[in-house]
Amino acid sequence: MYHSPKDFPRRILVAVCGLSPQILTETLYALAVAGEPRFVPTEIHLLTTREGAHRARLSLLQPETGKFHRLCEDYGLPAIAFDAGNIHVVHDREGNGLDDIRTPQENEWLADHIAQAIRQYTLDPDAALHVSIAGGRKTMGYYAGYALSLFGRRQDRLSHVLVTPDYESHPEFFYPTPASQIIHTRGDHPRPLDTSQAEVILAEIPFIRLRDDIPGRLLNGQAGFSETIDLARRAHEAPELVIDRAARELRANGIAVALPPSLFAFYLWVVTRTVLNEKPLPKPEADRRNRYEYAAEFQSIYEGVVGDERGTEKTDDAMKDGMKTGFFNEKIARINGILNNELGERLAQNFRINNRGRRGYSDYGIDPNTIQIHIA
Repeated sequence: MYHSPKDFPRRILVAVCGLSPQILTETLYALAVAGEPRFVPTEIHLLTTREGAHRARLSLLQPETGKFHRLCEDYGLPAIAFDAGNIHVVHDREGNGLDDIRTPQENEWLADHIAQAIRQYTLDPDAALHVSIAGGRKTMGYYAGYALSLFGRRQDRLSHVLVTPDYESHPEFFYPTPASQIIHTRGDHPRPLDTSQAEVILAEIPFIRLRDDIPGRLLNGQAGFSETIDLARRAHEAPELVIDRAARELRANGIAVALPPSLFAFYLWVVTRTVLNEKPLPKPEADRRNRYEYAAEFQSIYEGVVGDERGTEKTDDAMKDGMKTGFFNEKIARINGILNNELGERLAQNFRINNRGRRGYSDYGIDPNTIQIHIA
């Protein structure tokens, strides 16, 4: 177990950038040189436009003059993986890099690109992610911050950098140097500035972590920014469940969850027994007589679900000695696992089959007092 982001073996700095690549070296300086505790990335990724990528390559990565290399040398930083392949250009659906973000369509591509990048970097449990929103258009910072709110974990951080005003956005200033270097202010009456006297302060930004609101299938797969936002929003709506017998699916706050026939029938049986008929549902092992009662009720519903379809023989065999605890536990575990994956942890908790019994007693079901339930 790692105690702090700096202790993780993989430490990722992600920055969004427009036409001012200085924000990368400013952020790196604030984290790895001036920070307390210091967070030294093992890799850096820059998300930017095509023109931003061009400027970043020229000003940061040139072998002799690149400011990224100079910063690492000036302050003796360990090797950090950052080259042209780590500069990622926002692109359209056909893979064409964007020069700027102006239209609603380009904003959608930007949002999806940033969300996918942040999601991907948060998949590694041994990685700590630090996202800087110091550069780029305001929409870039907004999307990066919101994406980290959606996907971020306990070890992930969000920040901005504050730079002494005269040095801020100055094209010749990239970080406070250890020795004096003179640059000049812009305008009609330029004044000399010493880069070693500049201050760059990291401002960490608190954010709400909504990762538990995101279904596992989206955390581990592909999803657009808007789709992810919509699913996270549903986790905070009043829970409503529709059990659609014709489609053999559940609809939890409007999200369809398909279940195999045996699992759908089991869920419908649990709801029918505990909600409609208001009967308790202890584990079968609690009372041997329950085994046969449960088996009869479940088989009746199962046969109604599958109709004339084949496959009931296997269920009949499983029920010949009544419903056993292993069958009972296995169905609940599988159903709850599917709900977690399809709905996300926070929304799924309203619809899972849980033990509601008091200490020492079992009574399984869902809570009808907190959910609106419709059986179609």
